Amino acid sequence: MNNQRIWLSLAHMGGEEQKYVQEAFDTNWVVPMGPNVDAFEQDLGDYLGRGVSVAALSAGTAALHLGLILLGVEPGDGVLCQSFTFSASANPIIYQGAAPIFIDSEKDTWNMSPEHLERAIKDCLSKGKKPKAILPVHLYGMPAKMDEISAISKKYDIPVLEDAAEALGSRYKNNFCGTLGNLAALSFNGNKIITTSGGGALISKNDDYVRKARFLATQARDAAPHYQHSQIGYNYRMSNVVAGIGRGQMKVLAQRVEQRRANNDFYRKQLSEIEGITFHTEPSSNYYSNYWLTSIIIEPSKSGGKTREDVRLALDAANIESRPLWKPMHLQPVFQNYPFYGDGTSEDLFDKGLCLPSGSSLTKEDLQRVVDVILSVIEV
Repeated sequence: MNNQRIWLSLAHMGGEEQKYVQEAFDTNWVVPMGPNVDAFEQDLGDYLGRGVSVAALSAGTAALHLGLILLGVEPGDGVLCQSFTFSASANPIIYQGAAPIFIDSEKDTWNMSPEHLERAIKDCLSKGKKPKAILPVHLYGMPAKMDEISAISKKYDIPVLEDAAEALGSRYKNNFCGTLGNLAALSFNGNKIITTSGGGALISKNDDYVRKARFLATQARDAAPHYQHSQIGYNYRMSNVVAGIGRGQMKVLAQRVEQRRANNDFYRKQLSEIEGITFHTEPSSNYYSNYWLTSIIIEPSKSGGKTREDVRLALDAANIESRPLWKPMHLQPVFQNYPFYGDGTSEDLFDKGLCLPSGSSLTKEDLQRVVDVILSVIEV
């Protein structure tokens, strides 16, 4: 029996990446910025459409940080941040000396609850402190309820910075995630839909935002023959070498999305009828998820008492990596003193949820191995 390690989400090369990387070496563009960076930004902009501009950066976290700076977030400000997410969504708020205001999830998409969002805003306004930004996340590739969030944004005149790190290729009402707010961040970490090994991008339909982001990301060097700086900058620009990987990856992006969705479909066909297992699911035809990670909920009251941990440990014993859903930020020791508005939805998801191996390079045999272990734990 094949017992080779099955990983949660590995990078998957398309075959043309090395050509662009070699170009960088052949032309000695082994530096931040360069022709590959320019072309990668153009490729991303063409893909996303809607007149967006792109700044290729060193990480998705850098994109979120610059997005907050561009929105004027300063020390003492509050930022409304989805609690059910990875810490990189919240950390840049602290970089700015601002305070995260954590918002719970709703049950349909697992993303920022519009109800709790508005409740938090009203409470902040009653205390004389208007939040500076709204930071929703498209979790595991599932679009958030952007119509409702955008309506609240307009009602209270608070801009939206989308964390679309996990959602390249996902769409809401046929518009790509990352094009639905004032600004957005993408990630090209090694486990994402496409990768540059490490990297990210800031996206906006506001060209001024993107121009300013590029300026800040290159240490905010003024236009002068000598090194002159009138404001603080950052070393956040993407390398021309890794941008070459991104150019090759863009050629297979649509294929990678379909492969992830095919994995999700396989798991559903095998497990949806099993009592106690439910899937993270598109609420309606308005939502199109890339299903970056296929995620399930295991309900012990319906699964014969079997828990998420029972399944995770069984998978691990079979040399298969899986991962609990994100631990909400308001439960993290580092953020425990910041405000939270919610009803326990994200805590319940964390307690019962599991991410299954979802890489686009997985074979049907790999997926069947995962299914067989899960059935051995839960199915009577």
